[in-house]
Amino acid sequence: MPVKNRFAELHDEIATWRRDLHENPELLFDTHRTSALVAEKLQSFGCDEVVTGLGRTGVVGVIRGRETGSGKVVGLRADMDALPIEEATGLDYASKVPGKMHACGHDGHTAMLLGAAQYLAETRNFNGTCIVIFQPAEEGGGGGREMCEDGLMERFGVQEVYGMHNWPGVPEGQFAIRPGPFFAATDKFDIVVEGKGGHAAKPHETIDPGVVAAHLITALQTIVSRNADPTGQAVVSVTSMQSSSHTFNVIPSRVTMMGTVRTLDEAMRDMTEARMAALCEHVGAAFGAKITLDYERNYPVMVNHDDQTAFAAEVARTVSGKCDDAPLVMGGEDFAFMLEERPGAYILVGNGDSAPVHHPEYNFNDDVIPAGCSWWAGIVEQRMPA
Repeated sequence: MPVKNRFAELHDEIATWRRDLHENPELLFDTHRTSALVAEKLQSFGCDEVVTGLGRTGVVGVIRGRETGSGKVVGLRADMDALPIEEATGLDYASKVPGKMHACGHDGHTAMLLGAAQYLAETRNFNGTCIVIFQPAEEGGGGGREMCEDGLMERFGVQEVYGMHNWPGVPEGQFAIRPGPFFAATDKFDIVVEGKGGHAAKPHETIDPGVVAAHLITALQTIVSRNADPTGQAVVSVTSMQSSSHTFNVIPSRVTMMGTVRTLDEAMRDMTEARMAALCEHVGAAFGAKITLDYERNYPVMVNHDDQTAFAAEVARTVSGKCDDAPLVMGGEDFAFMLEERPGAYILVGNGDSAPVHHPEYNFNDDVIPAGCSWWAGIVEQRMPA
């Protein structure tokens, strides 16, 4: 694999950092140990500036090239947080924290960007400024949004921004990308169905919220099957349902549900939310119940910019010899917030034949490290040639 020789030399060291992070996972914004380790490494590499506490626990390093006359500023972003999952890998460096594990490979992303930062700080073979961004709370906390709201792009003058995620099933060290909408908007909803409880033997004296909820769940599926353009993409999933009764002979007075909506464009997102509101209102009215919908827009659609995507693919081909077309992904990614602020691109690097992400047996493939580091370094050196 035509990776940079320096990353082959640093491979074992970077893997050691990665495994230390894997043993010590932290959730959401509580990445205090991870953030401190990242800041310490960046300072030891000789970064021109290291800033902590951006977006609560985010860390930013500034690396200036041998020349800066181009005025170009390129950002590279990695996520740092883990997931609330009990690890089942049996690794000798498995999580030491009960109920927490790096089940999505953010330990690998952080380690690879640290490796790239070390190389870039050593060589500075570029004309411009590189901003390395280590973000907390990708897994549902919106850390990317928080860092942007804290002035990330303006404070450091970022003009373009690039991110990367490992991807099980893609051959080890190979890359895949697509322009335009890539990862879905990830909205959340909570629904409360209020009826009239009573004895299970006297249903005629009640308004059974369980029956109402069942009809509503069926009706919600018609949004995708009958309201959405079949050439588009949408998902409506009810993922939890609980009643206020916990015994066999009582019809509850209330049922609560929650779930998620995934879409890949704003028009589909707007339509889905509007249809959900209408169905809740009218299904409730049909049965004499009251249905309340709380719809929360979470991560937006992550959209890769055309020019930056073409460039990112070109760099990937210099590393691995090819770059495949990536599929649409209905999962969410809060790098979307950064791509709303600045043009850029997000790429997948193959994790090989591993367990899927968010699985208790998943593990980041350390053999991917040289390819990932080389891609990040290549983004800087080729976008801002010395």
